[in-house]
Amino acid sequence: MFSVLRNLGWFFRREKRRYTVGLVLLIVAGVAELAPPRLLGNAIDEIVNGSISWTSLTRYILMILGMLVFIYFITYIWMRELFGGSNLVERLLRSRFMAHLLRMTPPFFERNRTGDLMARATNDLRSVAQTAGFGMLTLTDSTIFLAVIFIAMSTIISLKLTLAAIIPLPFIALAMSIYGKVIHQRYTVAQDAFGDMNDQVLESVAGIRVIRAYVQERNDEKRFESITNDVYEKNLAVARVDAFFEPTIRLCVGISYAIGLAYGIYLVFHNELTLGELVSFNMYLGMMIWPMFAIGELINVMQRGGASLDRVNEILYTKPDVEDKSTPAEVSQPERIEFKDVTFRYPTSSVDNLNQINLNLHPGETLGVVGRTGSGKSTLLKQLLHEYPLGTGEILISGVPLENIPAEKLHSWIGYVPQEQILFSKTVRQNIQFGLKDASDETILEAIHTAAFDQDLQTLSDGLDTLVGEKGVALSGGQKQRVSLSRAFIADPEILILDDALSAVDARTEARIIENIRSKRSGKTTLISTHRLSAIEHADHIIVLEKGQIIEQGTHEELLSQGGWYREQYDRQQVESNLSDGEVS
Repeated sequence: MFSVLRNLGWFFRREKRRYTVGLVLLIVAGVAELAPPRLLGNAIDEIVNGSISWTSLTRYILMILGMLVFIYFITYIWMRELFGGSNLVERLLRSRFMAHLLRMTPPFFERNRTGDLMARATNDLRSVAQTAGFGMLTLTDSTIFLAVIFIAMSTIISLKLTLAAIIPLPFIALAMSIYGKVIHQRYTVAQDAFGDMNDQVLESVAGIRVIRAYVQERNDEKRFESITNDVYEKNLAVARVDAFFEPTIRLCVGISYAIGLAYGIYLVFHNELTLGELVSFNMYLGMMIWPMFAIGELINVMQRGGASLDRVNEILYTKPDVEDKSTPAEVSQPERIEFKDVTFRYPTSSVDNLNQINLNLHPGETLGVVGRTGSGKSTLLKQLLHEYPLGTGEILISGVPLENIPAEKLHSWIGYVPQEQILFSKTVRQNIQFGLKDASDETILEAIHTAAFDQDLQTLSDGLDTLVGEKGVALSGGQKQRVSLSRAFIADPEILILDDALSAVDARTEARIIENIRSKRSGKTTLISTHRLSAIEHADHIIVLEKGQIIEQGTHEELLSQGGWYREQYDRQQVESNLSDGEVS
């Protein structure tokens, strides 16, 4: 049950001053709370004996008020320290969780759903944080404070009466142990269901246009209702067990009160106890109600926190599929890029997605990659990003194997524009500045001009300050591509990778962008994959892929002379272009 505290040991060691102050003052407050009942009991005994005076009565009142004020200030401090620690551990774990996600590579996100990751980063971390605040409070009150009250009742009032009154306590401990195990199991299942619901919401929001286009709103509502019912049922299963905690404790506390009152009256009649002592004892017994409740709350919080921490640690202890070497190589600039007999297969694939690839790309050259859909164009380009464990063969940059180059260094050389553009829910300016932090408007406009987005920019309501919406929903496909291109161009990378990044623009805009790339990126390496051959006619070297293999390669002219797939595709596109021009004219 207390494994969650052991797993949070690093945090308690780090914040030992905070928790030392908080727990010590919590104990001091608990001890101080014993004084008012005892003072009240003494006052009642003096009244019964007729020895009370205005002076002693005033003294009792002032002492009780003084203790209450002291307890008030002490309580403020320990609550600030303990519950401040709860908020702090949540912030630290959430930052660590996010930093870990940013280190993960695509295979990790293929195995884990976004909704489930969000559930772990929100609900689960909140449950873990509770153990560092409320959990420490209930742990202290259900052990030390309970022991202090027991000792006070035994020594100050009556040991016999105390032992009789605490007979129900073992039954509370037994019941809490049984309930706690069930809570842990059911809460884990409920959190998994919450992750499924999150994932469904994300898919529905992201695909809202498709849902409406196919008139699937009602079906999606039914699907979501089914998932929410599942979440409801699984949380209700938790609540059913949770509901046993309070009645069980109330029953045992009621029995304790009955025993204490009945046996206490018996002792008073036999002059073994004074009336004031019985009043004090009943007040102490009332103070024991919270520690008894705290036992149940402790087990509840610890089991929930333990289940949640297990789910969070499952992610945090997952190692990236691609990690840097312990002694990485030092490479100042990327120069020659070489593929030597590279064969690669995705973890989820049953066949090789690249097979015996051999390439040499010198600094400043442009490589064109073409081929049928699914031939391996994107896979080939992504090898340079080193997002997956490498297959057989070697990929060298400046003569250094790719796996020996630190990922951060490698990615700093590369500007990557994927097939599916990802824009953030910010302005056009902020999205482009993602490639170069704090870039001036002049630099941004130059990148926009290179991406042929300048005319479109004038049509946007707020220009550079136009919000693009979630994932760029406010822009057309061609506009999203060109904002993504601007983001890559502004970074001025040593290696620019365009993975079918011109598919949503017309031929004239494409020709303008390609011409700008040729003039702006002179002396820098560029890799372009495309279905439109006009985008790579200027390339220094072109390869044609088929089922992960290079079936043709050479310059544009050399490939035309070979009369293979490239020539056939080129002729077909020329006919289509001429027909389009004829229709326009």
